[in-house]
Amino acid sequence: MQPRLPNAMIASNALHKSLPMSAERELLLQLAAGDDAAYAALFRLWYAPLVRFVDAMLRQRDEAEEVAQEVMLELWEQRTALDPDRPVQAWLFRAARNRALNMVRHRKVREATAPQVSALARAPEPADERATAQEMHVALHEALAALPPRCREVFVMSRSDGLRNAQIAETLGVTVKAVEAQMGRALKTLRERLRPWLPSGEQL
Repeated sequence: MQPRLPNAMIASNALHKSLPMSAERELLLQLAAGDDAAYAALFRLWYAPLVRFVDAMLRQRDEAEEVAQEVMLELWEQRTALDPDRPVQAWLFRAARNRALNMVRHRKVREATAPQVSALARAPEPADERATAQEMHVALHEALAALPPRCREVFVMSRSDGLRNAQIAETLGVTVKAVEAQMGRALKTLRERLRPWLPSGEQL
């Protein structure tokens, strides 16, 4: 059974204090056995540092707290898979960083597609088939969500980050042709899914 996040711990601003490896190893072994007290001790130790770490990336305290809570819940869910002989700090901060980067990418997708959303909102619609603003937003976000992860990543890096294909290729460690193929696939998928809402001649 998954433990509830202790409210007192969420509100705590206690400074992080490192544990000796032997003590941390014992806590991880107890955690793997389902010990709530071990989980509570690790929560007290790492929650506040995780919030500070993510807040430095996102500059949004509420989102940072959300990420830290999700990571600590994931710690419980993955407790039996953790290696007690490896520092848990690396696992926690890697998980927090990945979640924070996902939030950053999601923000960039929203920013990158804002002009298309505006164009859709202004587009004239047949009187008997008027799409509401909510429907248009849903269609757009569903279209983005339907893209394969690499396609979506290339699209965001191009349209939001403003990177050229060569820069994207270097960043991802792939060829320029591979980037062009992924971008073409992304645009084709978006055009097909958004065709009912795009004005004639409108390009993504």
